[in-house]
Formats: sequence, C-alpha cells, structure tokens
Amino acid sequence: MSLTALPQLLRPRALRIGDLVVIAALSGPLHAVNEPDLEQAVVVLERMGFRVRRAPLLEAGRHRWWSAARPAEIAEEFNGLLRDPEVRAIIAHDGGQSVLGYLDLIDVEAIAADPKPILGYSDISLLHLVLYARTGLVGFHTDLATPGLGGHWQRAPAARSTELEKLYSTLLTGTEPIGALPATPSWECWRTGRAEGRLIGGVINRIVLAQATPFALPLERFDGAVLFWEEAGGQAAYVWSYLQVLRHAGILDRISGMVVGIPHAIDGLDSPDASPTLREIVLDVLGDRDIPVVGNVEFGHAGPNLPMPVGIRVALDAHQRTLSLLEPAVRPLAATAPGG
Repeated sequence: MSLTALPQLLRPRALRIGDLVVIAALSGPLHAVNEPDLEQAVVVLERMGFRVRRAPLLEAGRHRWWSAARPAEIAEEFNGLLRDPEVRAIIAHDGGQSVLGYLDLIDVEAIAADPKPILGYSDISLLHLVLYARTGLVGFHTDLATPGLGGHWQRAPAARSTELEKLYSTLLTGTEPIGALPATPSWECWRTGRAEGRLIGGVINRIVLAQATPFALPLERFDGAVLFWEEAGGQAAYVWSYLQVLRHAGILDRISGMVVGIPHAIDGLDSPDASPTLREIVLDVLGDRDIPVVGNVEFGHAGPNLPMPVGIRVALDAHQRTLSLLEPAVRPLAATAPGG
C-alpha cells in the first residue's frame, strides 16, 4: 500500500462478551514488583466480560536492555497475535522505548485482513500513528494494562474507575457514537472556538519521531484534524521544541483544533523562576493561528486515561470544554467490509 495514499478508516470488529483479549509486552519488560498490578488488570478486563491471556514474552524478569525482548522477537509475537483469529484485541502491558525497533517488521497485511483493537499509549503511540498511516487502522489510545488498569484505576475514586470501565467496554463493544467524553473541572479553555475533524495524536515526542520515519502520516492526513498530545518527563523547553517541529512541518497550519493532556513530571513548568506554564508555551508557538485549544484533559501519563481513538471524527468545543466522539471506533459484528 502506498504510504502517500489515504486509506479508508479501518475499524476493528466489535468485541463480544467472552472474546479473547491478550495482554502483550509490546515495548518495555514486566518487573516482578509490578506483577500484582498486572494481575489486577486481568481482573478488570475479566469484569468487562472478556477472556484474558498473557502473551509468552510477558514474563516477570524477562528483558533485553530496556525492552521485553529483542525487536524481532517482539514483532514475531505481535504478528502472531495479529494473525490469530481467536485474539480479538491486544492491550500493551506498558510503554517503554522499543517500538521504533520493529516498525518495519509489522505484518500490515494481517491487520488489513483482520483488524483488531490495539490498546495503549506512551510508546504505543507510535503503533497507533504508523498503523493508521499504513492501513487506516483506528488506534485505541487508552490506558496500558499494568500501570493503568492495574495501577491508576485502582487508586482513582471508585466512581471514576467505574465510569472508565463502562466507557472502555462501550468503546470496544458498542457500534453507536459515544458522544461527549466525561469532562472534569480540570479541563481548561486555552483558546476558544469549535472544530470537527479526525482525532490524531499521542505523546508529542512520539508524534515527532513517527514523522521522521518512512511510515510518517502524510501531511494531508492532518487537514482539519483535531490534534491531541501530552508529554511526560524532560524539560519544558523540549515541549516548546517539539511544537516548533510541528510548526515547521506545516502540521499546525493544517489542524482545526488541539487537545492537550495533563503534563507529567516536566521540569521547568510553573516553577518560581518565572518559567512558563504549558498554556503559555502552546499559545506562544501557535501564534495567531485561531484554532480552539483545550488543556489539562485526562489522557496520558498523569493518571487514568480517557480513551482517545485515533482516526475517529470528533467535535471540540473549547468554550464549553467538551470533546465528543461522533462515530464508533468499532464496526458491527455483521459487517463484512473492514472500513468505516
């Protein structure tokens, strides 16, 4: 498939109660201390009604440098899951620094033949962006299994974790648009306005890295898009620099709106030495681009994640501080065509 083509949106088949969800080590390793969190993630997925299996590489203590295994080994296991008709969804156990090593080894033909939800964020952002570019696959930018479902969700207020569990289940099984995502008072209007467009994004450093590979999203894919991003770690200056890269690439001139996640562990934000806020950094780089911007939205490293399905059409109203999913992320069970 030509990387410059604009493939039809590729929605996975809706999951059914009893379908198999596999937790896989698509990037970083499983540390023994995190085993209880992984076990709790299994409980959450089973409570949603799914069967759950752990992929073989997801074994406490197994690692190669900072990865769960060599890139070719991760790709081999991932491709096996993509080809296995019994597997109906794959959720990454954690993020890390490994996906760049096997982007060129993924069986995209298997994805086109039997698209299935791939869930996760952080390093998994690369998978969402690249697979959306290559096949049109909807990317499920959601919590990871171990630090998310088994970690943040367990520490969140019970009402919030219950709300997210229902939301994730609906995202995977429902074939009607979800509509407005559940907002909280943390959401801020940084620049007013309204926009509708395809939701595209992830960790901002991974967006920039993806665009540096042969599997980059064609710039045309950003036309009218609502760009969502977050960042964890590093320096405030890095965020400013990444946004400048998006400006130089022409992406900021093409998007119709922006949604910014809650920053996590970024040095140089809101410090006593007159450092900028994240809002100030964003508006500085945007300049006079008159697009709606909402900040401090709950997705990314800062805590329990709202789902942000890559490729799905959304409506953003910055003044009202709302983000609505206008179409489903999955297709009906009876549908024979893979596209949306």
